[in-house]
Amino acid sequence: MRRILYIGNKLEKHGAAPTSIDTLPKALNSSPIYFKTVSSFKPKLIRLLHMLFAVIKNAKSKDLVLIDTYSTTNFWYAVSCGYLCKALFIPYVFILHGGNLEDRLNRSSKAILDIFRNARANVVPSEFLRIKLEKFGFSNMQIIPNSIEISDYKFTQRDGLKPKILWVRAFDKVYNPHMAIELVQILKQKFPQIELCMVGPDKDGSLSELKKMVSEKKLPVSFTGKLSKQDWINLSENFDIFINTTTVDNTPVSLIEAMALGLPVVSTNVGGVPYLIEDGKTGLLVDSHDTAAMAKAVESLIENPELAKNISMNARQKVESYDWEQVKPLWLELLG
Repeated sequence: MRRILYIGNKLEKHGAAPTSIDTLPKALNSSPIYFKTVSSFKPKLIRLLHMLFAVIKNAKSKDLVLIDTYSTTNFWYAVSCGYLCKALFIPYVFILHGGNLEDRLNRSSKAILDIFRNARANVVPSEFLRIKLEKFGFSNMQIIPNSIEISDYKFTQRDGLKPKILWVRAFDKVYNPHMAIELVQILKQKFPQIELCMVGPDKDGSLSELKKMVSEKKLPVSFTGKLSKQDWINLSENFDIFINTTTVDNTPVSLIEAMALGLPVVSTNVGGVPYLIEDGKTGLLVDSHDTAAMAKAVESLIENPELAKNISMNARQKVESYDWEQVKPLWLELLG
């Protein structure tokens, strides 16, 4: 039995979207691996102290420490825990997330970079992130893509689309939810029957601002708040197009899920997205912040049923390689 301490932000019970610390241990529960996960404390300082204490407490009883690593302020949790693991001679693995991680590492000292270089592995979810981080001398990178249980996603081929648009993400400026509202303003002139549904938790307080804007301009936009995965999958049956408006990204699971469901995707061409979506074949890509271009892309899907049909089919075929049964052996090999 392999004994693993998993360090990350286990905040689903506080309303945050589930992350890999919530999903990976469950997905591997039938394997000979025992996970202890930390931390679910909401206050950041208490969470950090709990993580560090867990590393010290479990130094002799665990075979490996997994550490989720993001480009936000949570980056310092990972660095602190990695430094402690290195000092205590505990094998550790960083799981690198976030399309803006390159910028964070660019601003890091050699001592911090050495913590990553000395890890047993740095897991990256895409070729995009591997290429971006090569310059830091990380010779220990391993690609393990984000995954889904493909059988959970009923494929519905979309053609003859209606202007019924779905957006699924947290409300945060980095995901640029304002762009979705601006898109509706543009398309409403040509498609008065347009609908936009925005699904996700409020992360930075922008949700109330957007609701006010929608109310004042009488726009056909609905907000569901955070939904469970099954609830938003059920909701998706009522929509024909999926949009992704983010300014920074890696390989978002929400895009993989939308493609699995057969929803044609229109996304900003940022980060690792073009490694997932081939423009014109498995989705449509536009420049970040270019709402006019996104409007034209949505319009083209509505007015060209053959294009929408082909994208829907090709996208499903593409993401079948992200099925958990194909990704699981990579995790077992790394953690075994």
